[in-house]
Amino acid sequence: MATKFRCSGQTCVSANRIYVHEKIHDQYISKLAAAMKEKLVLGDGLNPKTTQGPLVNQKAVDKCELLLSDALGKGSELICGGKRGEHGTSYEPTLITNVQSNTNIAHTEIFGPIASVQKFRDEQEVLEAANNCRVGLAGYVFGRDQSRLQRVARKLEVGMVGVNEGLISCAEAAFGGVKESGIGREGGAQGIDEFTNWKYICTQY
Repeated sequence: MATKFRCSGQTCVSANRIYVHEKIHDQYISKLAAAMKEKLVLGDGLNPKTTQGPLVNQKAVDKCELLLSDALGKGSELICGGKRGEHGTSYEPTLITNVQSNTNIAHTEIFGPIASVQKFRDEQEVLEAANNCRVGLAGYVFGRDQSRLQRVARKLEVGMVGVNEGLISCAEAAFGGVKESGIGREGGAQGIDEFTNWKYICTQY
């Protein structure tokens, strides 16, 4: 859940689109909804019991409302949440499913606490859906078949992939993305290269 809901979903590597195989979809939704209700506490950010504090500003709250309204209007199902909180710019941890590919939320970096779930049938379908996006910072893949996990990880059009791991950032690893998710890397040896300049010298003897 931290991959989606840490910092109330406002990190650049938060999961935006969650694809779940149709065979385990209902069980996944049930367990995720139960865990959200049990572990996520919306409230004053200065209260130590709070796990979900405010969003950065009012525009962020408005964005969540617009994305949710569009998704529900196009057939998505609201499982839990979906309302403004009582404290300033807070927004309830929200779970929606049956999200369609023509919704705005299916192609947007949310930066808010909305978990957007879509079903898939097979590997090719989910890869096409996951890569149908203008951004490509991070992706996550979970499962038991290691050969499939590695194959999917290599085919995801992102700069970083977590395989059975949702918290992937560390100083030793190159952090950065592809597509419209920035240029270059920070962290690791590749990050040091960003502070260097290449010089080409053409000499005729």
